[in-house]
Order: sequence, then C-alpha cells, then structure tokens
Amino acid sequence: MLSYEQALEHLLAAATPVTEARRLPLAALRGRFLAEALVSNVTVPPLDNSAMDGYALRCADVPEPGVVLPVSQRIPAGSVGTPLMPGTAARIFTGAPVPPGADAVVMQELCEHAPDGKVIVNQVPTPGQNIRRAGEDIAAGSVILPAGTRLGPAEIGLAASVGAAELPVRRRLRVALLSTGDELTEPGQPLPAGGIYNSNRHFLRALFETFGCAVTDAGHVPDTLEATRAALREAAAAHDLIVTSGGVSVGEEDHVKPAVEAEGALSLWKIAIKPGKPLAFGHVRKVGAEGTAESTAFIGLPGNPVSCFVTFLLFLRPYLLKRMGAAVVVPVARELVSASAWTKPEDRRSFLRARIAADGRVELYPNQSSGVLTSCVWADGLVDTPAQQTFAPGDTVRFLAFSDLL
Repeated sequence: MLSYEQALEHLLAAATPVTEARRLPLAALRGRFLAEALVSNVTVPPLDNSAMDGYALRCADVPEPGVVLPVSQRIPAGSVGTPLMPGTAARIFTGAPVPPGADAVVMQELCEHAPDGKVIVNQVPTPGQNIRRAGEDIAAGSVILPAGTRLGPAEIGLAASVGAAELPVRRRLRVALLSTGDELTEPGQPLPAGGIYNSNRHFLRALFETFGCAVTDAGHVPDTLEATRAALREAAAAHDLIVTSGGVSVGEEDHVKPAVEAEGALSLWKIAIKPGKPLAFGHVRKVGAEGTAESTAFIGLPGNPVSCFVTFLLFLRPYLLKRMGAAVVVPVARELVSASAWTKPEDRRSFLRARIAADGRVELYPNQSSGVLTSCVWADGLVDTPAQQTFAPGDTVRFLAFSDLL
C-alpha cells in the first residue's frame, strides 16, 4: 500500500490543469479560478482622502485645543475641493479627497459648531491624522490577484475596486459521478429489506459543486461487470474526470476495479490510511473524433460514507484544485492541544473525526467507525495521527479543519 504522501504525490503529478479559459462578468465569478494574474491599472485610493467625517486643516493652525477656525469649504465624497486657505478648515466627509494644504483631519466628535460658520477644534492634531494616503491599498501596475486564485466575495470586491468588470477564469472541470451497489436506494423511495439510502451520491455532488465543478450525475450502475464497463465508456466520452463511489474493493460484487482495468488502467489502488484504504486512480480510454486514443481520468472512492467523505477531502480535493489551476492545493494543518485520549494505535495513518471544544482544545468523536456519517456533521475537522501512535489529553495533535478544506 502507498503512504498518504506517496498517493497524494502520484495524484498531483497526474493532475494536468485545464487550459481553456473565458472571460466572465463579476456576478458569475464566485468559486471560479483566475486564469491570468489581475494587474491593477489604477491607484487605490487615487488621492489622499479622509478616513473620517470631520474637518481638514493645517496642524500649524491648531497649536492648542479650543482654536476657532472659519470653515472655508465643504467637501463631500465624490467631490474635489480647492487648496485650503491658511487659517481655515474644510468640512470633509469620509472618502472625500483631502484638499491641498491640509495635513490632518480632526473627527467631527472632537469639534463644535461656532457662530458665523466657524468651528471650534478641541484636539491638537498630528500630521497625517485620519488621512488615507493615495496608493496605500493598491499601486497602479501591481498584481493584486495572482493566477490560480479562487474567487470569493473578497476577491471579487477587490477586482471591482480597480474597475475590472470581468475576469478570465478557467472553464469548469467536467465530472461524471457514478454510484454503484445494488443495495442502494434513493432518498424518498421505500427502503427494501437489506437496502440503504444512497448518501454518497448526494454529498459528493454537493462537494463537487462547492469546488466549482460541472457535475453530471451519471446515475446508479447495476452490480455487473458489463454494466459498469458500459457506464465508464459513456462517461469517458464527454468528461475530464469520472468518479465512482464503492465497488473498488476485492469482493465478488465489486466490479469497478476490473471494469476500469478492462476499459483503461489503474495506477494506484489501496492507501495506508484509515478510513479510506480502497482508493483507486487511473484512466478510462476514449476514442477521439478522429480516432486518436485519448483517456479520461478515473478516481474510485470507497463506499463507506465516512471513508468516501474523508478521502474526497484528502485526495480528490487537491487533485481537483490543481486541475482547475489553483495556486494552493494542500491545506496547512493546525497544531492544537487534545482534550481526548487515543489509546488504539492503528497500523495505518488515521484521520480521526474531531471538533474544537469551547476551551480551544480538540475532542474526538466517540465512534470512529467508517459508517458513522453523523460524526462528519458533529466534527470540525480531522486529527491526523501517524500509524502506531497514541496521544493523551494535553498532547499536541495535527488538526485539519473542515473550514480550510471546503
């Protein structure tokens, strides 16, 4: 069996990013991956501006509190004032350009209205006070979003702040999702004796959509070798990746592995982790329009719900991110203190469902069985535990937070 690091390295080495890109408007960018670096054509802010509603003035004109100055102009946001006359103040609002000659802004709460359009300044200002300098956020010509950035609300807002109305993004990765197992029943249908509801199909689709993939639900494949081979051939024709759930073990009814080997090849099978040992990776052949041999990548996830969920996050997630051109694909583990004991050393590297307690320590879910999907809802993440290792309350553990993985 391959180690976690060996398996991940193998997958990432084969994860060739899609090259096609298109320009999309800001409203359609959420979750997409930037195909080219965004370089700002403007300086932000373009001029020195006020960080407060208040009064722009010269520090030299207010040597002590209580100085009375005439208000010579009013500058709302979106307007540009005139040079400030010595011995006067300008009424100014947040975001408005600071007039030439002014070197500070005193917030309005520290000022009082005086008769005849004057203001009483009750604070001695310091140079630069409450002034946001031109270019302190963005300099023209600088890269503000590198290629491979996953575009979320903050990134989209940043693009808008430099006037970008659309951005080039990589096309969505086309994923075909196949479910296997005659025991599976779809939610909403009567559950026959010996049957189970198909949870993997639905949380996998949600996970793929979370990462911006274009998902085709290729349906439920009957537990026969020929049906599995036919489903793989059909899925390979128009997709970048085929993903199955279940059927990659070695039982008599596990047909995915021999089907992939008949239609293509497997280059990875079985990983020394728990949960999730039966993870498969390879390709399915397809014939191009001109008869050239091409292939579609294949990943077979375990059938147990927790194993399926965990291996998606550990392996499929970084694979997807690299194929979509992401700049960063592997999350950084946090070093946290355990509130629980782990006294059952495993012969494989274990990823234990856990959550962060109110005191900031990590506590384990009591039942670490790979069939207990409630643990994934209860948990905040996974404790990465090396093989043959135990830990006690107070020990430091490596924690992979779901918030960093989704």
